[in-house]
Order: sequence, then C-alpha cells, then structure tokens
Amino acid sequence: MLSYQHMYHAGNLADVHKHGLLSWILEYLTAKDKPLSCIETHAGRGLYDLEDDAALKTGEAAQGIDRVADFFPPAHPYSRVLVAQRDISGPRAYPGSPLIATQLLRPGDTLHLAELHPGEFAALEYATSASTARCYHRDGFELAHSLVPPTPRRGMMMIDPSYEQKSDYTEIPGHISRITRAWNVGLIVLWYPVLTSGAQAGMVRSLKKSRPDALCHEVSFPPARPGHGMVGSGLFVINPPWGLAEEAARLSTCFAKLLNERKKD
Repeated sequence: MLSYQHMYHAGNLADVHKHGLLSWILEYLTAKDKPLSCIETHAGRGLYDLEDDAALKTGEAAQGIDRVADFFPPAHPYSRVLVAQRDISGPRAYPGSPLIATQLLRPGDTLHLAELHPGEFAALEYATSASTARCYHRDGFELAHSLVPPTPRRGMMMIDPSYEQKSDYTEIPGHISRITRAWNVGLIVLWYPVLTSGAQAGMVRSLKKSRPDALCHEVSFPPARPGHGMVGSGLFVINPPWGLAEEAARLSTCFAKLLNERKKD
C-alpha cells in the first residue's frame, strides 16, 4: 500500500516532538569537526505547505506547530530551521526531516533519503534539488541495509515509517537489530505513534529488551479530533548523544503542560 501522504499531518504534535529532537541531535553531531552520514528511510516529500487543502482539512498543524512553537526558544535549531525555511518558501512552509537535515548538515556531510511513494518522491527530489542530498526511489529498509556501515562511518539514521503496513510493528525490531550489527556506532532514531489501540506496545517492549541502553522517550497529547487513535509520540534512540535525555525531559514538561491545559478546556 502506498496511499499515505504526510501533507495531511504535517506540523502536528508528533512532528513537533520528532523534529524538535531531531534538530537537537543534528546540531549536536555537527558541533564536532568530523564529517558524518545521515540516512532517512521514509523521507516523505521534504517540504509542506500548511495552507494546502490537505493540511487545512485535518487542522493538525493548527493544534501543533502553530500553537506550540514557543516550546522552542529562538536559538534552538528547530526554531532556526523554521525561520530560515519560511524566509525561503513562505510563511506557511513547514520543513520535514529531509529539509531539517539539509539546513543543519555541512558541505562535507552526506545525506541519503529514501521514499517509495512516486508522487512524494518527485516532490522530495524537487525540494532537495538545491542541496547535495542523494534521493532514492526505493524501499527505505532495503536502502538502509545496503548502506550500512556508511561512509563516513560517523552519523545517524532516521526511521520514520507511516505504519500503514501493520507488519512494520513486528518487523522493525529485526531491521534495527540487523542495522546495528552492521553499524554499531550509528545513532539510530526510530519514531513511532502512541496509539489507543496499543499496537506499538509489543514493538517497544521488544526494542527495550534488546537495547536497554537506548533512550525511549514518549510524550502524550490530546487526539487531533474526537475518536482519533494517536494520543502520543515516541522516539527510540540507540547510542543517544550526551544531553539528549535532558532535552527530551524539557519537552516532556512542555507537552505535559499542554495536555493539562487542554483538559481544562
């Protein structure tokens, strides 16, 4: 199935969680004067217009980045990326993780982006055409296994599937185990939804059992609309950098405050 398009959900609270911490990680990695590789397995289109009919239909950005941008001070890399992208693409532009990476990575770094949906891939190529990113119209896990260990060996991988295929929940632990065996120094970031159905729970238990040293960070938030099954966002980070746990804890406080405010409403 290739029906999922993130335009309907761009800038939602899960994106705020994921992209806020991704930006922090990339700034941490680029602070050291050594080149790095960045791999993303499910890149999407890279750039989103929050005035697009699809984004307005769900209203998720209005409840997300439009409402909680103050979670991040102006000096935070996520804030800086948003401002820079909107200076280029307009005030309602929203950069996905590929464009966050193109902004924060340096000329000597390498960026690999996989996207299987043909329409999203075409948009991704266009959105990243001014950068040195390498785009692949290919299954993300196939690409990941073919690239690890990458050159340069230092770096990170973002795994962010739509979970449109429910088999992802059972197959991802195996993919991550294989990736980390080939690339033991890689910083691996997996995003997953926190669902009322609990569909993610078995996967998370399996990952925690195999990698007790990883950082598992979840935030809760109100459903985007009545009956919507996603009520939180999770990141599982293997080889987390120093200081990430503290930044994650700061975000936890922000999301908890938001949740309490919504309950009062």
